[in-house]
Amino acid sequence: MMDLSAPRAPARTALALAALLAAEGCAFAAPKPGAFYALPASSVPATPGELIRYETMPRAPVGAQAWRVLYSSTGVDGKPVAVSGVVLVPAGPAPTNGWDVVAWAHATTGVAPACAPSLRRDALDEIPGAAPLLSRGYVVTATDYPGLGTAGPHPYLVGESEARAVLDLVRAARKLPAQHVGPRFAVWGHSQGGQAALFTGQLASRYAPELALVGVGAVAPATDLTPLTREDVNTVAGRVFLSYVVWSWTRVYGADPDIFLRPSATAVVDSVAATCVITDREAYLAAVAAAPLRDDFIPVERDSLGVWLRLLTLNTPGAAPVAAPIFFAQGSADDLVPPRMTLAFAARLCRQGEHVRWMWMPGVKHVGAAESAAAAMVGFMEERFSGTPAGDQCGAIVAEAGAK
Repeated sequence: MMDLSAPRAPARTALALAALLAAEGCAFAAPKPGAFYALPASSVPATPGELIRYETMPRAPVGAQAWRVLYSSTGVDGKPVAVSGVVLVPAGPAPTNGWDVVAWAHATTGVAPACAPSLRRDALDEIPGAAPLLSRGYVVTATDYPGLGTAGPHPYLVGESEARAVLDLVRAARKLPAQHVGPRFAVWGHSQGGQAALFTGQLASRYAPELALVGVGAVAPATDLTPLTREDVNTVAGRVFLSYVVWSWTRVYGADPDIFLRPSATAVVDSVAATCVITDREAYLAAVAAAPLRDDFIPVERDSLGVWLRLLTLNTPGAAPVAAPIFFAQGSADDLVPPRMTLAFAARLCRQGEHVRWMWMPGVKHVGAAESAAAAMVGFMEERFSGTPAGDQCGAIVAEAGAK
């Protein structure tokens, strides 16, 4: 996810610049999913985690192998759905019990099929910590989530959907021929992916009991969605992401868009939903598309928003226990996910009996937080796989949260 700072030029100038950038043509346009990603819904295997097809990817880290994969998962409606992603396997023979897995859950990239990370030429370079994890002998998986690459709509910030996609890619990786991937895994993610990682921790033992989760890492995660919505509606970046939420949820849940949006905002939200935010130029155009929205385009205080509030609560993690130690990393200068919210959420998990660790990243903003946290997350995962006691900082976390 790239920088979505508000355009500094006047709106008319910004729109003209956006048109000029768009005129650059194919070099600027997001890649379109090809035949690899296409599969009729009736052809998706009923069993979650089935490997549908795979192909090798260029530019794999030295000695490693990389595959783009298509696999089966479970949709929001409970029906089978095809999902795409990436699997990286280290060099050399697998350990006796098979390779351990670290699952990466990516931050917001958009809601259009063209916004799938696996479509991009530099997809393998954009998985934080991949190289050190591979060098230490871990398989790395990176789901696109449903509706990115594959046919949409993408269930954006729908926690269970994201978690199923993470878990089913670990299952699918185990079915790659001759790769000997084992059942133990850890998961970590940033922003949307932080939410996905937390929901993966909640869902793992129930949805994929044959897998063994050892740890969960969450960098600046989307947690308490109701207050986060009220804060983010005041920023350009927040309006882009909230446009994605409303566009997605009206389609995924069948909710009435007239409940969620001011009448003047519908066409603008549709325009924003066609954008991706993977590159700087894409993010700029997303910000330009969202520029006409006012801070009240979602009337978040209206009593009639009961459906909206129920969905925000449904997709806020923490309603079920996480069956593994949790490590939060949060930038102190985060301009999208307020640091105090992440700290308060971590304290809440502590009070619920979870084993939680915390790392402040001084001066770090939202963009780039995963890269800043990657080394610490790799160390945390290694400790979990080695059986080193996780430790617990809940006393300090709760005290600091109470003091803020």
